[in-house]
Amino acid sequence: MIPFFVPGGMGPPELLILLFMAVFYVGIPLLGIVAVFYYLDGKRGYDERISTLERRVEELEDERS
Repeated sequence: MIPFFVPGGMGPPELLILLFMAVFYVGIPLLGIVAVFYYLDGKRGYDERISTLERRVEELEDERS
C-alpha cells in the first residue's frame, strides 16, 4: 500500500509551483505557436481564395466571349 504522506516528498505548495511553471514554460509558448500557425494559415487561405476567384472570373469572361 502506498502511504498518503511520503517524508521528504513534495507538498501542495511545491506541486502548485511546479504546475504554474509547467503552464508558464510549456503552455504559453505552445499557445503562441498555435496562434501564429492559425494566423499564417489564414493568410494563405486568403491567397488561395483570391486565386480561385480570379480563375473563376477568367472562366466567366471566356464563356461570355
